[in-house]
Amino acid sequence: MTKWVDVAAGVLTRADGHFLLGQRAQGTFYPGYWEFPGGKVERGETPAQALIRELNEELGIEVQTLHPWLVREYHYEHASVRLHFFRVLRWCGALVDHVHSALSWQDPEAPDANPMLPANGPVLKALRLPNFMGITHAWAVGIEPQLALIDAALERGLRLIQVREPGLTGVAFERFAREVVRRARQCGARVLVNGDSGLAQRVGADGIHLKAHELARLSGRPECLEWVGASCHTREELLRAARLELDYAVVGAVCSTPTHPERAPLGWHAFRAMREGLPFPVFALGGLDAGDLVCAQQAGAHGVAAIRGAWEVGSGLRDPWP
Repeated sequence: MTKWVDVAAGVLTRADGHFLLGQRAQGTFYPGYWEFPGGKVERGETPAQALIRELNEELGIEVQTLHPWLVREYHYEHASVRLHFFRVLRWCGALVDHVHSALSWQDPEAPDANPMLPANGPVLKALRLPNFMGITHAWAVGIEPQLALIDAALERGLRLIQVREPGLTGVAFERFAREVVRRARQCGARVLVNGDSGLAQRVGADGIHLKAHELARLSGRPECLEWVGASCHTREELLRAARLELDYAVVGAVCSTPTHPERAPLGWHAFRAMREGLPFPVFALGGLDAGDLVCAQQAGAHGVAAIRGAWEVGSGLRDPWP
């Protein structure tokens, strides 16, 4: 039977989005490798409590705000570790390193700290994922109005768009998706196409978003695009997405929505339980906008996905992670 060592790791994030790494000192396992600060969870501690203690001991800071994020497992030669990653957004005190040979603030889009501790490496990609996803509905509001709404949202800071258009087909859908990609590229935003990997490749999108029934049919992760995510409605679907090593999932509806008033919403408590212990980022969906980011992050979400809430004026969209 595998004996697991629980470790708490903190992703300290500055206002400019850069995150902190520490270089392991000589005399430790993997000397010279870079890692996220943190340490072993001691008996009687929760992972959050352990991280608060470790960051005080390692860096001399007092954590003010942290949110659960990912849980990843890794087998080293000397131990099997379960890493509980938290986003640490606010702290007080100056950073004074007590255990690492060096500290480095890293740009998530271009990290250059090498080598990374093997268990920590996959987290770097997740840090590139924006915290707010806007989902298109040109089929309902019209193509030109939707493009105008996209332009306005990109100006406000939107950096992740899912093109989901059940009412558009063929040439019209492809032209629309291609135009979304063109506009997004001008602002450095990423675009995902819902349900059609061939179309995603043709229009130069960054990835594909799978419907739940498409996820159920997969035998392996699609390798044709950089980003692959899925809509999930059950814990079982989330675990399947994890086994297939997808990059993210979207879960909902968390709150009531005008499109499906008959459906009982999950609520934040059930959402938290569904995403507990998952190794990839999870977006909360359903009756939300960017003003709900704090509630979502407190429940362990990476961020929020929204249809109407992404495009309405006053949706709160302005500042991406942190």
